[in-house]
Amino acid sequence: MPEHIPNDSVGLVTPKVHHFDQPLTLRSGRVLPSYDLVYETYGELNADKSNAVLICHALSGDHHAAGYHSMDDKKPGWWDSAIGPGKAIDTNRFFVVALNNLGGCAGSSGPTSINPETGKPWGPDFPIVAVRDWVQSQARLADVLGIEQWAAVVGGSLGGMQVLRWSVQYPERLRHAVVIASAPKLSAQNIAFNEVARQAIAKDPEFHNGHYLEHNTLPKTGLMQARMLGHLTYLSDDAMKQKFGRELKEGKLNYSFAPEFQVESYLHYQGEKFSTRFDANTYMLMTKALDYFDPAADYDNDLVQCLSQAQCDFLVVSFTTDWRFSPERSQEIVDALTHADKNVSYACVESENGHDAFLLPIPRYLDIFSAYMQRVAADIPATGGQL
Repeated sequence: MPEHIPNDSVGLVTPKVHHFDQPLTLRSGRVLPSYDLVYETYGELNADKSNAVLICHALSGDHHAAGYHSMDDKKPGWWDSAIGPGKAIDTNRFFVVALNNLGGCAGSSGPTSINPETGKPWGPDFPIVAVRDWVQSQARLADVLGIEQWAAVVGGSLGGMQVLRWSVQYPERLRHAVVIASAPKLSAQNIAFNEVARQAIAKDPEFHNGHYLEHNTLPKTGLMQARMLGHLTYLSDDAMKQKFGRELKEGKLNYSFAPEFQVESYLHYQGEKFSTRFDANTYMLMTKALDYFDPAADYDNDLVQCLSQAQCDFLVVSFTTDWRFSPERSQEIVDALTHADKNVSYACVESENGHDAFLLPIPRYLDIFSAYMQRVAADIPATGGQL
């Protein structure tokens, strides 16, 4: 934490919780009788509630997108580089809402929360949720906040999938959609990566078929392995080469099976850190939501027909070295939107950072992002009346 809060930070923020008693029928057919959503807000909502921007998080994200929870925080929220006064999502102009999705492990109802019917943690019994379920719960939160229409819905990776779902599920409720480093559905390779990660967790002896909390333990090794695999796919070969090369931890080979290369130590560190803050059942659930996402399936597998439902304008951004969600996948979205006669802007940003680039303060990326969000701000009704 810096000695003082930067001028372009949203500052100290306090999460909010809203409890929903209205049952939520999920894509799977199961019903959540009640649930909580944890969220943060930044900036001020204007008189007619027309300047609101929704932030949709990626797989391991949560509601803490910007600012600090206390002066003891070691770092700000996960997208602090893009959210704040004068930043791409300018909180002098926008009222920003960021939430932890259902099934998460940062306060919203999920596997670590208490099942009201049993008095025990939900664990693996928490129902699998789909992206459309997240979007429906987000729409209910918007209702609570009195937001009839978002100025923009914004997200990267899995967050970008939620943005696409918003555009076809509630087309009248957003004016702009910002889809970053995403895809219209996962490739077979990406589904395979997710299954290997889930198997690493499931085969951990401490997993106990997902009931590890009842055994007062954690499948830490499996979750570490899952995260190491995932983190590997978020980086590009060039980024790893530049960051680590073949540098050794101790400057010499020890001819052992212990980590000897810097890149090995880095992956172990990332896995260890992740295993202490994230829930294994949540990881399983979130990766399944990724696998299931395919909005065109409801439209005869025709992405053009699917995206024809949208009424908003789009910004789509990809990164040159992102091989997990390659530029070609973003171009599929752009081509479908073009054929559907929608207004779409597209940028492929040069970056050596792989999929993680969408989280980083890359100047050209932030310039493009900022320019589009200025357009979003210009579209906010100036009358002060109701939408």
